[in-house]
Amino acid sequence: MTLLWAEQALLPEGWARDVRVEIGPDGRIGRVEGGCQAPGAALRLGCLLPAPVNLHSHAFQRAMAGLTEARGPAPGDSFWTWRQLMYRFLDRLSPEDVQAIAAFVQMEMLEAGFGASVEFHYLHHRPDGAVYDDLAEMSARICAAAADSGIGLTLLPVLYEAGGCDGRPLGPGQVRFGNDPDRFARLLDGARAALAHLPGDARLGVAPHSLRAVSPAGLAAAADLGRGGPIHIHAAEQVAEVDEVRAHLGARPVAWLLDRAGVGPGWCLIHCTRMEPAETLALAASGAVAGLCPITESSLGDGIFDGVRYLGAGGRIGLGSDSNIRISLAEELRTLEYSQRLRDGSRAALATADLSTGRRLWQAAAAGGAEAAGRVAGAIRPGALADLVALDMDHPDLGGRAGDMIPDTFAFAGDSAMVADVWSAGRHLVTGGRHLRRDAIVSGYRRVQARLRAAL
Repeated sequence: MTLLWAEQALLPEGWARDVRVEIGPDGRIGRVEGGCQAPGAALRLGCLLPAPVNLHSHAFQRAMAGLTEARGPAPGDSFWTWRQLMYRFLDRLSPEDVQAIAAFVQMEMLEAGFGASVEFHYLHHRPDGAVYDDLAEMSARICAAAADSGIGLTLLPVLYEAGGCDGRPLGPGQVRFGNDPDRFARLLDGARAALAHLPGDARLGVAPHSLRAVSPAGLAAAADLGRGGPIHIHAAEQVAEVDEVRAHLGARPVAWLLDRAGVGPGWCLIHCTRMEPAETLALAASGAVAGLCPITESSLGDGIFDGVRYLGAGGRIGLGSDSNIRISLAEELRTLEYSQRLRDGSRAALATADLSTGRRLWQAAAAGGAEAAGRVAGAIRPGALADLVALDMDHPDLGGRAGDMIPDTFAFAGDSAMVADVWSAGRHLVTGGRHLRRDAIVSGYRRVQARLRAAL
């Protein structure tokens, strides 16, 4: 048994002081008790919070950070011109590269305060579209990275059938993604076998990529294959995407999914930055999670999620780092709130009469992220996985702070330097703000970057 003792801890019922937390050998929290003296064998902490799940990652894109910020020859750069650059980049990635990049991403997530990761994994095949000898080779590489980093992993192999709603064939750069539902089912079996080598908190789900890339029949097949696990899909990220779906399917993407796909608990719709108010309210009522990636959504000009309306209607959210150009829990929280303020000319847009902005967003992200990952976590309570983060209360900006001021300070004045310790399902992976295998993981990532620089 592992014993923790925190001067302050955020429990489901609110803040508590002098909190003892017991973690069993199964990685679950066994007992939580406030008002306790610190046991001699306990690790003493300043502030303990539930560590949110990073619910949306394309790990390989981390190696692109900083490479797509110059204006191209097109009249105006956009998500679509960025996507073409991304396709050309990924053609150079080997399975070994993907494993090293993913381990680095997962390490950065842990050091940022995330307790687990959901990998929306669509890079399946060789650059020419031919399959590897092991159809699930790339999924196995993501699992191997998780074995290196220790992070709790939910793996979502992606079904990607076509280049658009009209069913056109996959173009250059996209052929590495492609599967029909039958081959996808076999790939999913291979991914399941790879996950079996990880600790028991690892999870498998499915991700029909988007209504642009899967047919209605493919979506239904993927959802059926993923039954019992989380189902994630990109939805309503760009105006052109909304227009294409409406032209071919007769409805806006979120409305179509809610009406035709059985979206509800167990589903996570990623981005949803281009919803109309009726869609926002309907999604909030569905029980699905909205997966928000504010840094990437800002980077790609995706638009601003209607967070005030959605959270006001009881909607569930989680946070992800998507393109991984910047992995920072603090900045995802900050960017989400600031986007609402900039749009509406307001302050404390997502706070309530009872909860400060930082606390409300932290608790919402922790609960919604765990649900979207299929992970019994997101709160410091008996029976939950011990996905935990301890903040460094000796940090100059945190000294003397208490209660809601702590997540507020982290979100609006802080960064990953405030993260002291992180546990994923009880595995103590970050101490003193540093991942236990940082040197080896960074070394592997540097080798990949050196090779890619030579190839570009």
